[in-house]
Amino acid sequence: MPTDIEIAQEASLRPIEDVAAEIGLGPADLRPYGHHMAKIRLESLEGREASGRLVLVTGISPTAAGEGKSTVSVGLAQALRRLGHRPVLCLREPSLGPVFGIKGGAAGGGYSQVLPMDEINLHFTGDFHAITSAHSLLSAALDNQLHRGNPLDLDVRRINWKRCVDMNDRALRNVVIGLGGPAAGVPREESFAITAASEIMAIFCLARDLSDFEDRVSRIVLGVRSDGSLVRAGELNVQGAMALLIRDALAPNLVQTLEGGPALVHGGPFANIAHGCNSLIATSAGLKLGDIVITEAGFGSELGAEKFFDIKCRAGGLRPEAAVMIATIRALKMHGGVAKEDLGATNPEAVTGGLPNLEHHIDNVRQFGVPVVVAINRFTSDSDEEVAAVRSMCEASDVAVAECEVWQHGGAGGEALAEKIMEVLAAGTADFEPLYALDLSIREKLETVARKVYGADGVVLLPAAAREAERLEAAGLGNLPICVAKTQYSLSDDASRRGRPSGFDITVRELRVSAGAGFIVAFSGNVMIMPGLPARPAAEAMRVHPDGTIEGLF
Repeated sequence: MPTDIEIAQEASLRPIEDVAAEIGLGPADLRPYGHHMAKIRLESLEGREASGRLVLVTGISPTAAGEGKSTVSVGLAQALRRLGHRPVLCLREPSLGPVFGIKGGAAGGGYSQVLPMDEINLHFTGDFHAITSAHSLLSAALDNQLHRGNPLDLDVRRINWKRCVDMNDRALRNVVIGLGGPAAGVPREESFAITAASEIMAIFCLARDLSDFEDRVSRIVLGVRSDGSLVRAGELNVQGAMALLIRDALAPNLVQTLEGGPALVHGGPFANIAHGCNSLIATSAGLKLGDIVITEAGFGSELGAEKFFDIKCRAGGLRPEAAVMIATIRALKMHGGVAKEDLGATNPEAVTGGLPNLEHHIDNVRQFGVPVVVAINRFTSDSDEEVAAVRSMCEASDVAVAECEVWQHGGAGGEALAEKIMEVLAAGTADFEPLYALDLSIREKLETVARKVYGADGVVLLPAAAREAERLEAAGLGNLPICVAKTQYSLSDDASRRGRPSGFDITVRELRVSAGAGFIVAFSGNVMIMPGLPARPAAEAMRVHPDGTIEGLF
């Protein structure tokens, strides 16, 4: 079978105006970027009723064997379109860090991709650059006021704001800036986050419009004064300029699936260190333009789905009506104790051993009042006996289940899943509610997530985190939702513990407020906001040929 990039380059794309017409948009509603991409003008969305129905795609705990959430999301949208519905697919934009690092491209795979795949995986419409630039402007303004005598009385030892760049670069985790004498600024320690972990990215993806973006930027906590009071970004008076940099980027990006259906690809926070969802603006637009919106939240349900429900849905007033839980036989075998190099051998017993992980993720979504359909993302090496083990568990748990072969067959391979989703939507049993009330203490919210979502015995707040919780609550910031930064490879905060671990606590080493985004980040384990490159980065296999074709981009 050809590679993903070969399939993408051989595809015949529809003019973007034709894709837009399918969801009721005309040429005047678009700002085209060539023939196959466009931004939807925000003013064109005003006054439209949001009548679409929202479906979340999530998955089990990731493994090196892969789960395929983006691929299944695309395939499900293609299948629904084949069945005569008017779906709108809403995905995150890829970050250049993972594209050139360990993961490669991030636009689906096989015959379930969003196109043009190469543009989406690279500079696209420039949204990430705009976010990085806005973040950098705030960083420059902060250091400029230090250079000008520090009129805000900002304690240089307690600055919360980091710089950012959209690339994996571990050398930037801890740096010293301002060297070179008085003309070069004030020397101080600094660190970088990847753009996907920037608070500006989080604000971008949760803002309702440009005015809301500017208001949220003003609320960012940069650090504290010598008297302990908070310094906010609004005091630097650059929020208007930052909004100017973001103005065009806030409009959602319209592209198409391999089968020509509409897809909105917009925003891109990571789920293990941020809230892992595409922009609220794009999701809201999809609900106005289509009858079913398919959206994906990063990694397993305890990271992406929990944050989608407790942060994004709460912020945007969204009411999800169904969820797809993706599992692969290969990943279940790894959760059952099989090494990656042995996954090719048929092993129903190992699949059964990994099923507790799937059961836990199903329970996670159900406790939010959202019905679940399990999608078995089937590989050609999967045996009927292994698939039967998953089906048997789902039937015993009264969970709808469907096999999915969208990577190989596109929308045709997802029709069984699409039919199950439509059955769930027709039943109308969803009764969504966030997991916790915002007026609980920070510790109580952490305990709720740890116990009910991760299956932990409790939470251990290390001294620095406990002191920060007290400071945040004293400053009136304790009523924000929690965004836990932890490993995606385990329900616990120990990446080596696969399956459904028990008898563990979640240890929180640091709390950091993202007041503009509207949540508190709790850091657990060794999760970092600036990833590094692997021993053999994906970039080493990438080439562009004289005729313009690309090699190695997944």
